[in-house]
Amino acid sequence: MLSRTADNLYWLARYMERAETTARLLEVGARISLLPTEQGYRNEWDSLLRSTGTADAFAAKYGQPVQRNIESFLFFDRDNSSSVASCITSARENGRIVRTALTTQVWDALNTAFTELRQIERTPRSELELSRLTDWTMKHAAMVRGAIDATLLRGGGYNFLNLGYYLERGDATARLMDVKYYVLLPRAGYVGSGADNDQWMMLLRALSSSRAFHWAYGGEITAHKIAHFLILNPECPRSLITCIAGANNHLARLAKLYGTTTDAQTRAATLLAMIEASSPERVFEEGLHEFLTRFIGLTAELALTIHDTYLSGDMR
Repeated sequence: MLSRTADNLYWLARYMERAETTARLLEVGARISLLPTEQGYRNEWDSLLRSTGTADAFAAKYGQPVQRNIESFLFFDRDNSSSVASCITSARENGRIVRTALTTQVWDALNTAFTELRQIERTPRSELELSRLTDWTMKHAAMVRGAIDATLLRGGGYNFLNLGYYLERGDATARLMDVKYYVLLPRAGYVGSGADNDQWMMLLRALSSSRAFHWAYGGEITAHKIAHFLILNPECPRSLITCIAGANNHLARLAKLYGTTTDAQTRAATLLAMIEASSPERVFEEGLHEFLTRFIGLTAELALTIHDTYLSGDMR
């Protein structure tokens, strides 16, 4: 497979997952804004911008973090490369470039999302509820992912698509958890409070993981249980350990396919070992925000290594 084809497939997946993540971030903000956060040291909408790394870009264009402007920035704004509209458009363009590497079902799912997006953009903003926009995004992201899983051959292209999905999803879970950090003051006195537990519940619902969490743990929601579920539980499809284990699996398949192990496999294995050696107690001892920031940085380094190894030169 040519590296440029692998690169397009990899980024197609990352952009689709990023679009879904942005929609989930908007849903988290909307849900948390309905809860009392007098003790919070940041506005919940401002926290969304900070978690995505777009606070400065937003401030330069819109000024103060007003909810309606943030919704527009994160969903519609083409100047924001992480907005839902930008991500779906970029995913579709990557798919168009490698159209022959995709099945008809995958292309149809991708192109339908893009076509409907253009219709949404022509609809007056006053007629669009945020919940409708976020539900629409998550539905189409699931349709593209489902078509990939159901129809593509399990070859190199499938591995690069899944690498994109797993790295982006792991990064997304960490950033969504960090939104929670930014809403409440990082003081031990607030841990276990009613507002603390309510916000953890909102986060689980935004990740479509509320019922799964209760199946796995039952009873009271605590910060330690949440940390175990979203960081360390391999049964959770969005946990950090699941995402990095998935990336390791597809990198191992690429190593077998190309007959050589690279720095990408080594770095991914090191990151997985770091997570496996963690525990909720160690995470909170380090600081949840600090742990998540470190994970996001290490994931970015792994992505750069994958690019240098597989996506920047011709592969056969």
